[in-house]
Amino acid sequence: MKVKIVIAIGVVIVVVGALAGIKYLQIKKITAVYKSTTQPPETISSAVAHPEKWQDSFSAVGSISAVQGVTVTPEVAGNVSEIDFESGAMVNKGDLIVRLDTSTEEAQLKAANAQLEWAKVSAERARKLRTDSTVSQSELDQAEAAFQQAKANADAIQAAIDKKTIRAPFAGKLGIRQVNLGEYVDAGKPIVSLQALAPVYADFSLPQQELAQIKTGMVVRVTMDAYTNKEFEGKLTAINPNLDEATRMIRLQATLDNSDHLLRPGMFARIEVVLPKVQDVLVIPATAILSAPYGDSVYVIEQSTNAPVGTNGPGLVAKQQFVRVGRARGDFVSVESGLKDGDKVVSAGLFKLRNMAPVTVNNELAPKPSEKPKPSDS
Repeated sequence: MKVKIVIAIGVVIVVVGALAGIKYLQIKKITAVYKSTTQPPETISSAVAHPEKWQDSFSAVGSISAVQGVTVTPEVAGNVSEIDFESGAMVNKGDLIVRLDTSTEEAQLKAANAQLEWAKVSAERARKLRTDSTVSQSELDQAEAAFQQAKANADAIQAAIDKKTIRAPFAGKLGIRQVNLGEYVDAGKPIVSLQALAPVYADFSLPQQELAQIKTGMVVRVTMDAYTNKEFEGKLTAINPNLDEATRMIRLQATLDNSDHLLRPGMFARIEVVLPKVQDVLVIPATAILSAPYGDSVYVIEQSTNAPVGTNGPGLVAKQQFVRVGRARGDFVSVESGLKDGDKVVSAGLFKLRNMAPVTVNNELAPKPSEKPKPSDS
């Protein structure tokens, strides 16, 4: 019985040993095949770090406003008896816009003018009689006072008529009419918008730390979505004396000529305040930057004898290099440290790379970066 047990144990040991040997040979064969297999190079796009001269500037967003702009409203209520403008028309200062019904006031003015004429004649007669001492001084004063009162009554009625005759307070462009002929309008009801379009203001804000470098007269460049291929230039004309206590931002205002009336009040604008200082910077596309919590990095393309030979000649690898980036302009960023002039970096396809990964370069598919990008779908 003991002999059978020993034999059984021996058989089990032999079987287990045979299985372990077979498995070891299989793993060794797979490892050898893996070591003999090289990773195929990843296809990427490249760009060369190159020096440029960038003029310092501050960027902000803001809006366009009119130098003069109002919504024309009546001071007194009344019925619209005359509309003397077309929607969207240009008007000069003093042009008639709307006249309210003044028939009652005109009738009152006729009566007031008649009383004024009678008071005037009475005052002149009293002056003549006073020279002969025919009337007392008090009678002359009473006649003079009656004349002044009649004149004031006539002026008050004329002022009421003038308030119902609404004229353009300045030259500009009218908006869309908001009243109709014969309509009764209350005091303060909007009639039409009037905006002076040349020149216009660009209103924006900057952080308080930029205040020391800003002064009136600086060049301001304005771009907007409505005119993707056009840049408007003006001057910084006003700096608010106080800052916003909540945001610590300072309000600024630039003036633009706008003689072609392309800019309209209320438009969203991207604004750049150009500083006089020009700096030498090393520039690469912004797409070459790989951002991470521990710092920004790029992949520098280098030749390597260990990399497989690709379509670009000798084997290339992508070496990860940490950099410090500065300001951005369009599709480019400046690199303050970590690269030198002439370094070739990966500009597209870097998210599929690892350090020292083999690569092959194809620059035909990647879009060309620009300092003033104009996306087709913007």
